[in-house]
Amino acid sequence: MYRKIDDFYQDWHHEGESTAKVLKNLTDGSLRHTVMEGSRSIGFIAWHLAISSGVFAQNTGLKVELLQQDSPPSSAQEIVDAYQRATQSFEDEVLKKWTDDSLVETINMFGQEMTKGKLLSFMILHQAHHRGQLTVLMRQAGLRVPGVYGPAKEEWEAMGIPAMK
Repeated sequence: MYRKIDDFYQDWHHEGESTAKVLKNLTDGSLRHTVMEGSRSIGFIAWHLAISSGVFAQNTGLKVELLQQDSPPSSAQEIVDAYQRATQSFEDEVLKKWTDDSLVETINMFGQEMTKGKLLSFMILHQAHHRGQLTVLMRQAGLRVPGVYGPAKEEWEAMGIPAMK
């Protein structure tokens, strides 16, 4: 749970950059890739990341653009752009409208009572969770996966260091 807006800002900014870096490695053709019939596609999960800030903001009093929640666009760049707009909008709203003191205020999120500080923690974890799902699907689809919390296999190799096995 966050107790300071600045602590959230630092994490949100870093996590947003990491997620955008992953999304930028998607291709239009990869968006339909799934592991098995009926499972979520790369495009679905990427779009879910793009729309989540607006969905979470609905019950908070923050004014964040709510993107269409139906099927994802067919353009990877459109997903990247939408993700960056939505997460920046959420960040701007939090910095403008919430204070350290307001983080202990309770809100109802999907039928569950939580503090605003807890919601911010949840949003960071939610993003990391789906980014992890996305990188696994990307690897299976043959896409390059950038390192997030350290170098990826290809990045180790580019440094001349054998990737850990």
